[in-house]
Amino acid sequence: MGMINIIKTKVEWDTILNKIETYDFYHTYDYHTISKNQEETPVLVVYEEGNILIALPLLIRGIGDTAYYDATSVYGYAGPLTKGITQDFDTLNFQTSLNSYLEEQNIVSVFSRLNPYIPYQETILNGIGAVKAIGKVVNIDLTISLEEQRAAYRRDTKSRVNKARRLCSVKKAETKEDILAFIAIYNETMEKLNADTTYFFDPDYFFNFLSCDGFKTEILLAVHNESKEIAAGSMFVKSNNIIQYHLSGTKSEYMKIAPSRLLLDEMRIQGTQEGYTYFNLGGGYQSKEDALFNFKSSFSNDTKQFKLWTHIVNQKTYSDLCLSAKVGETDFFPAYRATL
Repeated sequence: MGMINIIKTKVEWDTILNKIETYDFYHTYDYHTISKNQEETPVLVVYEEGNILIALPLLIRGIGDTAYYDATSVYGYAGPLTKGITQDFDTLNFQTSLNSYLEEQNIVSVFSRLNPYIPYQETILNGIGAVKAIGKVVNIDLTISLEEQRAAYRRDTKSRVNKARRLCSVKKAETKEDILAFIAIYNETMEKLNADTTYFFDPDYFFNFLSCDGFKTEILLAVHNESKEIAAGSMFVKSNNIIQYHLSGTKSEYMKIAPSRLLLDEMRIQGTQEGYTYFNLGGGYQSKEDALFNFKSSFSNDTKQFKLWTHIVNQKTYSDLCLSAKVGETDFFPAYRATL
């Protein structure tokens, strides 16, 4: 039987990630620290058995005024990381150890968004809780030639990228003024979309993000050649072989020239030249195949399944919490938080 170790410091967390090698920026200590809510504690649950290493990042939080806790994942694509695993790995020891830890800590339920680019996540979780596919994300394969990538663009996207290239120039946001301009454009876009409050961040979030050393963050800006105004901005995060399209915004008056398409095209070219493998554009709003998904899929027909993992550790306590919260039928997990 292997051992569970709980890690809460950056030095130890980074050491484990460096051992594993295949991880995304969503798994880093830095991202957990800047993403967590005030009442949440980031932990890396590490299981070691011989040459096997499994690491599961979670945010632990109290449940109201009870003695119980639950665990969730950061916004984005997280889930377990592994080293030394094969497809036929026997998960029994790991799952027994994980459940013992969760029970000892009075953790009633666990929720995690999974990462389509990390291997063996479902292998590790098979038999503990449930894994459910809820939508698709769009990937641009950066290992094929730039010409092959562009050939997958829909016709309207090709023409709009060409038009935006004629009308705009691309630059990196490197000054404080550039970054503040991007933040203003991003917030304006979210307001226009009537986005949920979780999509709004204060300026510190962006500056902290850019100063993290666990991954590389770049903000590209599309500058309108005639007006010299910043028309759009997009924030990309690079770690290992993955580029993530994280946040984006466009000024209302420049929507017609689609400058954000130019920024995606520019990062695709840059990422290919820098030797990255995947460029994840993400999915639709709340994982639906909506207008946002349609926009992203106009760049590539390479899609991957986005999945969630849910696990009820203590069914009786879970049911009691739902009862006291007066929860009706809901798809929300954990159900007892649906009314909070």
